[in-house]
Formats: sequence, C-alpha cells, structure tokens
Amino acid sequence: MTMPVSGPTSLRLHFAIVGCGLGGLAAAYCLGRAGHSVSVFEKAPSIEDVGAGIQVSPNLSCLLIRWGLGEELRQVSVKPQSITLRRYETGHRVGWTKWGENMDRDYGSAYYHLHRADLLDMLLKIASPYMDLYLNSRVVSVDPALGELTLQSGRKFRADVILGADGVNSLIREVVIGHPDKPMSTGDAAYRATIPTSEMCKDPDLKPFVDYPEVTGWIGPGRHIVGYCIRDRREYNLVMVHPDRGAARAEAYDVPGSVQRMKADFVGWEPRVQKLLGLVSHTLIWPLFDRDPLDTWVHPSGRVALMGDACHPMLPYVAQGSAMAVEDAAVLGVLFSRVTSRQQVLPLLRAYQNLRYPRTTATQLAARANQKIFHLSDGPEQEARDSSMREAMEDSLREERGEPSRFESAENAKEKNRTQFCYDAEAEAEEWWRTSGESVTSKL
Repeated sequence: MTMPVSGPTSLRLHFAIVGCGLGGLAAAYCLGRAGHSVSVFEKAPSIEDVGAGIQVSPNLSCLLIRWGLGEELRQVSVKPQSITLRRYETGHRVGWTKWGENMDRDYGSAYYHLHRADLLDMLLKIASPYMDLYLNSRVVSVDPALGELTLQSGRKFRADVILGADGVNSLIREVVIGHPDKPMSTGDAAYRATIPTSEMCKDPDLKPFVDYPEVTGWIGPGRHIVGYCIRDRREYNLVMVHPDRGAARAEAYDVPGSVQRMKADFVGWEPRVQKLLGLVSHTLIWPLFDRDPLDTWVHPSGRVALMGDACHPMLPYVAQGSAMAVEDAAVLGVLFSRVTSRQQVLPLLRAYQNLRYPRTTATQLAARANQKIFHLSDGPEQEARDSSMREAMEDSLREERGEPSRFESAENAKEKNRTQFCYDAEAEAEEWWRTSGESVTSKL
C-alpha cells in the first residue's frame, strides 16, 4: 500500500479550489503535499456534511490508507461481508456475492461502509495544514484569462489554476465551456435516513441485518432500496430511490422529506422493509441530476479546470461518485508534483483529463445502465435480469466451496469489478509520467 510520494515541486503554484467537499479537500491535500499554495473557497458558513452513509470501494480505500488514514478508517467503518439483492415484494434473494476479506484478496484493499461526515472530517484533518480555507465565500464569477475569481462579497483572488470542485450545479463548469449548462433531471430522487441499530436489534426480523453486516438491496419497478450498517454497526443507513416529484429542483443534500410520503412510495414491499421504514423518524430527500460527458474539462487559457461532479457527476447506482472525485485529486497531485515551468500547466491539465476521461465516462454510463436494470417493471426483462443474477450468485457460492466457475456472465462481472476496484490513481499518474510525461513537458 506504500508508494513513493512525488515532490515537493521545484515550482510553487497557487491553486484556488472552489468547493470544499470530498473532492475539493482531497485536491487540497494532494496539491499542498506536492508543495503548492492552496486556497479553498466554500459557500457554506461551516464545513459539515448532512449526508448519510457512503461506500468506500478498494480503489478509494487504497488511497486513503496510503495517505495515513487507515486506522481511522477502520475505527469508524464497517466492512461488509457480502452484497445481497432481494425481490421487492417477497424479500427472496436473487443475487449474492461474498465480499469481506475477498475484497482485500482480489482487489488489494478493503471495501468499507462509513458515514460521509466521518470521511469528510478525515480529509479535512489531513488537508488543513496545506490550505487556506475561506468559508461563507460564494464564488460568483471567474475571469479565466486572468485566473481571477470574485466572491459575492466583492473580494477578488488570483491564482495560477482555479479548480472547480463545486458539484453538479457547477458555476466553474460554465466558465470552462463558455455558456450556461444546467444539469438534467434523471426522473429519480432518493430519500436518505439512518436508524439506530439498537432499535433494530429489538426485532428478530431486523437483528440479522446488524449481526451480519452486508449491503442489502431490494429492487422493484421504478424503485430500489439499499441498506447497510455504518459507525461500527451503531447506525443503519438507508437510501430509497423513487420517482422524483419535483420536491427540490437543484442539487441539495439537506431538504427535509416527508416520512409519510416515503412510506407510501414503498407500499407493498416486503415486511422487513415496512419494519425498517417504520423506524425512520425523519428523512432527507435528494433529487438525482445528471450531465452528459463534456468534451473538455480544461479552459483554453490553462487557468481553469474541473474535477469531480463538476465534470462527471455520478448517479448513485454504482457507488463510485466520491471515489471518482478523490481519484481526480490524486492524479492532479502526482502530475503537479513534477511541474517545473508555468508553460507546463496547460499540458499537465490536459494530461489529467486524458488520464481520467475514459474511466470516469465509463463509470457514468455504468451508473445510468444500473438505473434501468434496478428499476425494471415485472415481466420478461425483469425475469431475465433475475435469472442472470441467480447465475452469478450460484457461481459465488461455488467459489466459496472451492469449485470452478460455470457461467461466462459471472466471469464478465468479475472482470468489471477488477477494472473498477484494482485501479490505483496515483500509480496510473506515475506511470504516465514515466512513459510520456517527461517527453511532453521537456519540449516546452
């Protein structure tokens, strides 16, 4: 898990990062550690995350562990032992895959569940020594030729590079592409809630969800639910995706939802789902917006670039949004640890986009595909989906018994997981520098 840290750079640049979420903080850490000056501008008056659970796959955990967060990660997380997919109205299992230590063995790092706020705190801790943080500082305009941003207060700042880490409703995105560009509705929204597991343990039907931590997904027509334990199994996280009624028309993570309406959205789902929803005291609603992949993430001036949801927003159907943003930060950190001339900035930003674009686009499209797959109406397509899932489950059970795989579809699924989970963003950037970077930048 260790790897040589590039830097510090021989040329200290000033980076202004707009947005103090997971991606923005990771970028502040990676670029600051590389020797650059970093200013972070956040419109909120304080750093807090009202989000609930987050899934940290091996491609993300390997970076966090390398950055010294392994012990904290283990203390506040839960390691899911498997993933189970269930039929919505009966709860019958249609899919199952062993996770747990298999993740470490097969992909080189662990899969964790934790509270998003805990991960934000971890990244804030390691980024703070490397950044100047400006809270209550909404950016209202950017001059890409000057590398200048203006705050709502009227105060102006200049930087060598402005990074837009400002989410799916990114202002910086519109600067980069040169025209207004609003996100599009997916037609879905998600209720989010956490339940004290002490309450679940009082019910023999719900206690197994706590005793044996795993990802449980219930899939049904137009809807699905995902549940898993967080915070050392003290809380149970629920994400309940359903058709959007237009409760909120912008990116928002703290819009109160109606518990009564939430329950009405899942009438007819199996008894354990009804019991879980009965323990929800309050819920937040999160409208799910999307964007098509951009042609470019980098302004022609070489002074402004995008990262995270600002350029490749991820729907939550593959649990990779945060991982993709942090991977962006890791690649930027490695590339800009090598910079020796201001003339190299634009080529390095373009190299960052070229390294990241195929992977993030493929992940975006996979998330869109899962939206349809999870929400199939009952009928022939749904039956074919469930049959394929059962084949993969049978293969997983054979593997646990030490028997060989029988189905090509199961092998294809494993290969997709290897592509997603074995990726090491820092190693990829180091490899690019070794094979191409010096020749690209030495010509300038």
